[in-house]
Amino acid sequence: MTPQEMTPQEILRDVFGYQQFRGEQEKIIHHILAGDNALVLMPTGGGKSFCYQIPAMIRQGVAIIISPLIALMQDQVSALQQFGVRVAHLNSTLTSNQARFVSKQLRQGELDLLYVSPERLMTPRFLEFLDSTEIALFAIDEAHCVSQWGHDFRTEYVELSILQHRFPTIPRIALTATADEPTQRDIITHLGLEDAKKFIAGFDRPNIRYRVVQKQKARDQLLNFLEEEGHRGDAGIVYCLSRKKVEETATWLAKKGWSALPYHAGLDKEMRKHHQMRFLREEGIIIVATIAFGMGIDKSNVRFVCHLDLPKSIEAYYQETGRAGRDGLPANAWMTYGLQDVVMLRRILDESEADEQHKRVERHKLESMLGYCEITTCRRQILLSYFGDHLPEPCGNCDTCLEPVTTWEGTEAAQKALSCVYRTGQRFGVAYLIDVLLGKTNERIEKFRHNRVSTYGIGKDLKQGEWHSVYRQLIARGFIKIDVDGYGSLQLTEKSRPLLRGEQTIHLRKDVKSLKVKEKKFGRTSSISLTGNDQKLWEALRAKRFELATTQEVPPYMIFHDSTLTDIVVQCPHTLKEFAQLAGVGATKLKHYGQIFIDVLDEHTLLDEGDKVSANSPTTPSNNESSISESAETTLDAFYQGLSLEEIAAQRNLKPATIYAHLSQAIELGKVKLRQVVQLKEEEIHEIEDKLLERPIEEQHILKPVFDDFEGKYSYEILRCVRANLWQQK
Repeated sequence: MTPQEMTPQEILRDVFGYQQFRGEQEKIIHHILAGDNALVLMPTGGGKSFCYQIPAMIRQGVAIIISPLIALMQDQVSALQQFGVRVAHLNSTLTSNQARFVSKQLRQGELDLLYVSPERLMTPRFLEFLDSTEIALFAIDEAHCVSQWGHDFRTEYVELSILQHRFPTIPRIALTATADEPTQRDIITHLGLEDAKKFIAGFDRPNIRYRVVQKQKARDQLLNFLEEEGHRGDAGIVYCLSRKKVEETATWLAKKGWSALPYHAGLDKEMRKHHQMRFLREEGIIIVATIAFGMGIDKSNVRFVCHLDLPKSIEAYYQETGRAGRDGLPANAWMTYGLQDVVMLRRILDESEADEQHKRVERHKLESMLGYCEITTCRRQILLSYFGDHLPEPCGNCDTCLEPVTTWEGTEAAQKALSCVYRTGQRFGVAYLIDVLLGKTNERIEKFRHNRVSTYGIGKDLKQGEWHSVYRQLIARGFIKIDVDGYGSLQLTEKSRPLLRGEQTIHLRKDVKSLKVKEKKFGRTSSISLTGNDQKLWEALRAKRFELATTQEVPPYMIFHDSTLTDIVVQCPHTLKEFAQLAGVGATKLKHYGQIFIDVLDEHTLLDEGDKVSANSPTTPSNNESSISESAETTLDAFYQGLSLEEIAAQRNLKPATIYAHLSQAIELGKVKLRQVVQLKEEEIHEIEDKLLERPIEEQHILKPVFDDFEGKYSYEILRCVRANLWQQK
């Protein structure tokens, strides 16, 4: 069956190896299949690519995917080829012969997707070529690049407005993970998407833990964080504001024993390419970079993103931290900031050639970023509210949730600040409002007669810097909004009414007068909590993945994500049918890699399956009661209560194979009788025991030869339980 004959659900399952769509994916796909336009806002790692890749495989013709960076499109093409998708890219890295081959594939209808840069798309020759080509759809990835208010503005993206005029009947889908309201309006206007349906799938990345600390000795703080979190051997990104700091930090980390490489626009092109390739294709590399690094990074297992300096906006911060944990496993976003960062960013902004309106907007974005650093409430709630998303309850996975900061009762100060916004007509910025509160006299205040309003001079109990902090926190919490399209005036939101009326109180973050404050430490967010034989298996699976990736010259995560390897450890798939049920294993990957990884699994013992070998004797199992895992104890408790294996599996949301593995531990330790778990005749048990005893004692933990000898007559689960009983008797 060709993809054109399949449903979206069938492609998701059979090609990509996932059982069900997430969030708005299915609605978006059907919307595009109907020939309509769409604007999609979806968090990094949320599955944006499926929204155009699956329609591209079903609709007639080739889908043209516009991507801003060569490295990004190369990664996406390589990843799709691993799934057996008909895909290619056209860019400057191809030789003449390679480009001609791709053109031939296009003409002969052998491609479902073609990735191109906006520069390539806009060449007259390519546009003429498209005029004679059957096109399935246009997808504009990283669509925020079209906006001058976005953090990655690309002039080439503005020219993409030609698509609506030249190809009016072809559906267009614009996608981004980061876009506030002004950026969304620019996307719609510049790409001609006024008739497009907007899909906002939410911006939350619950697997990322957000932490912000005040800057003391930034490098020492960074090193402490890396060591405390156990990030040795993990891939990560460290962002710095200047090129000099990038190189110094990378060198310093390398001297401390970490595999760190610098990346910034001032380095030689070949060096940048080499460092990026190492980061993508090796394990445990840390890239220290300016913001020049990141948009083209599709690496799924980045376990941490650190900022040694303040990002210029919340959009930039969200985009950069979003490069962590794309595989859905726990990850860290750690940042240290100081007021010196604000001074430097403001200086850079003031010295730029941007017009005054653009500078004004950027200043307000910087204020919001600083306000985010100073908040006392849940960081995730504030981060999401910036993009118009709502999180009803604190997340419990950020520093302010894990250990609340020192605060002060700021209700009266907040009321004064809000009243001043109202009394002056909601037409002025922070600096002017603070002047009014402090009772200053100047030409503007006298001109507007604000020396006569009730809020004039009522704020002398706080200093100017403290009022800045109050306003930043009120903005960050959504009591005040900034009119970025006007002159930066502050305006009250509906949320401010209860606070003004005294129906609500507020606690504000206490100003820290000294940076010599002990940094808070939290429990580790280790992504893979494995021990003993499980950890050995995990490392063996990673080694096999790295071997396969090196042979094919692709990053290891393109073979399988870390989350898939974790599933192999937990679910123990010993047949291709079982392996096919793992997330991310489509038909092509099952064919190419399934048996390879099953063989690795069969050659290793798993602690959770009761195969722990005694440290004193490598040929006999241990009867130490502590060898049973906590998860197995939970299963055993349910079994004692009379629940069947199927009921326990359903209750715990685990595979039956995992429940059998837990009970085999209990059998080995004498906590459960074999006949309570498996229904076998006496002669059948003896038959299995005889086969097990025929194996050399040092190989009895490997069940595949026994399974093969019986030609599948007995399942792996049955064999494990009988073996556990045999070991218990020993």
